[in-house]
Amino acid sequence: MAKQFRSTTILGVRRNTTIALGGDGQVTFGDMALKQKAVKVRKFESDANKVLGGFAGAAADALTLFEKFEQKLDEYGGDLKRSVVELAKEWRTDKYLRHLDALLALMDKKSSFIVSGDGNVIEPDG
Repeated sequence: MAKQFRSTTILGVRRNTTIALGGDGQVTFGDMALKQKAVKVRKFESDANKVLGGFAGAAADALTLFEKFEQKLDEYGGDLKRSVVELAKEWRTDKYLRHLDALLALMDKKSSFIVSGDGNVIEPDG
């Protein structure tokens, strides 16, 4: 019997200015699935923007990064792109944050990003 691969799925969809972001809710420990209904999607609201975020990786690490992202979103007036870039820079260079193990998917009505701790900020085409 082939070994089954287990991982998190986060899916974002945009149609015009309507967005949706969902996750499978799976929590794993090594190659074992422990939980199927974890909440891995969160809504962020600033005065100027509404953003959806989802994560893959260590839950405690991702929640720490979500807090940092929320601070950046407030600091940069709801500008998603600027907030994501500044988060990635801090995540990569801070001696504590750089050890956090997670991927973040963040989107608003205009743009979408995947952010990782090694400094990658990926914006899909289109």
